[in-house]
Amino acid sequence: MRKVRTRFAPSPTGRMHVGNLRTALYAYLIAKHEGGDFLLRIEDTDQERFVEGALEIINRTLEETGLTPDEGPGEDKGFGPYVQSERSSLGLYLKYAKELVDKGAAYYCFCTEERLEALRSTGTGSEVVMYDKTCLNSGEDVKAKLEAGTPYVIRLDMPTEGTTTFVDEIYGEISVPNNELDDMVLIKSDGFPTYNFANVVDDHLMEISHVVRGNEYLSSAPKYNRLYEAFGWEVPIYVHCPLITDENHKKLSKRSGHSSYEDLVAKGFITEAIVNYVALLGWSPADNQEIFSLEELVKAFDYHNISKSPAVFDEVKLRWMNGEYFKKMERDVFFQMVKPYLGEVISKPYDLEKIAGLVQTRIEVLTDIKEQIDFFQELPEYNTALYVHKKMKTTPESSLEVLKELLPIFEACEDYSNDSLYATLLRYIEGKGCKNGFAMWPLRTAVSGKQSTPGGATEIMEILGKEESVHRIKKGIELLSIEE
Repeated sequence: MRKVRTRFAPSPTGRMHVGNLRTALYAYLIAKHEGGDFLLRIEDTDQERFVEGALEIINRTLEETGLTPDEGPGEDKGFGPYVQSERSSLGLYLKYAKELVDKGAAYYCFCTEERLEALRSTGTGSEVVMYDKTCLNSGEDVKAKLEAGTPYVIRLDMPTEGTTTFVDEIYGEISVPNNELDDMVLIKSDGFPTYNFANVVDDHLMEISHVVRGNEYLSSAPKYNRLYEAFGWEVPIYVHCPLITDENHKKLSKRSGHSSYEDLVAKGFITEAIVNYVALLGWSPADNQEIFSLEELVKAFDYHNISKSPAVFDEVKLRWMNGEYFKKMERDVFFQMVKPYLGEVISKPYDLEKIAGLVQTRIEVLTDIKEQIDFFQELPEYNTALYVHKKMKTTPESSLEVLKELLPIFEACEDYSNDSLYATLLRYIEGKGCKNGFAMWPLRTAVSGKQSTPGGATEIMEILGKEESVHRIKKGIELLSIEE
């Protein structure tokens, strides 16, 4: 049985798009699920689109997400080089293109760009104009033109009758009329191979068993099959993944703000949650499990459960999933992760670990932290309307009464631990004969100046300490007294 070998073959053109990350993840999972090999190959034949630093981004993203290649640049297992420009410089692709020419399956084309442009201009509207095979039967002219150094490309001679059929594991059997297949260019005039040709040659030479890619490449599959047939090579298993759209069912784009792995990290999502969520963009596990570690994904992943339908990138769902990861983290691990975010907001000598404990179950992304904790650094400006709560039956007047009665009690407290402060507050509530919220709401409002906080009033007071807590209660009394 053929060993499972998959590859991730990105072009170094910028950040790692979510679709590219999913392709890498699915290729990794297919290989690892079967105990196979996962390769990284850099497809840089389109030199005009090369972006400086893109290779570093690709390597860094794979490392951070745990999708470590078994082979690739720097890890040659006998199938390298793994960078197409390096393979091209060895004359590899030209050698195989000429092999097809010798077989009569491909031919030299000397048509100028002007002639090709004139040919294209004969089309109307959306009509695709095929190359007219002018150079197919050039005869003796070919040798003379080659010797004269006339620029050329090499084209595959596509049949003009019948159909080409291929099987995709997700979309099934697909047939395309041969008269819709252009004589695709294999070697460009600059000597570099085209993307499609290099793909086929490299996949064969690297013994790739499963080709994983987006369904936008479905239309190219017949061309790939024609190449495999021309060489007499075994065709790999195709796994085409569904389109990823935004919430408006439009193709995910850079303008959406969450199109790349780095965009998501910048927005406060953690790597484990991103990988988990991306795995579910088009794939469904056999059961209803939603939270997976990478190791669990390897065990559970069956590519036959990939959907044909477009997958919607729902940031609300990703936020929820990210929050679930925070809730399950060890407390000290979470603290070390959020410590830099806490330090950006709070410069006062408060116990940052306790603040982290308050927000751990209340945030969904790391960037939520600032607005959750900024009141610790400085009491915000607020008005008396904040003291009104219909359910708690609080009003500015009732809140003023409660705060005036609580002030001397908390001024007299020596133990400012949460347990002690909470017990003190409950004794006051019991003595006053009111509901808990009737006293807790105005107290929390006074010490935070916010309608929503991580933690209750006494948890906040423990962190603020006696002096700052008393100071804030007095400010609340002052504000309510002015408005009275």
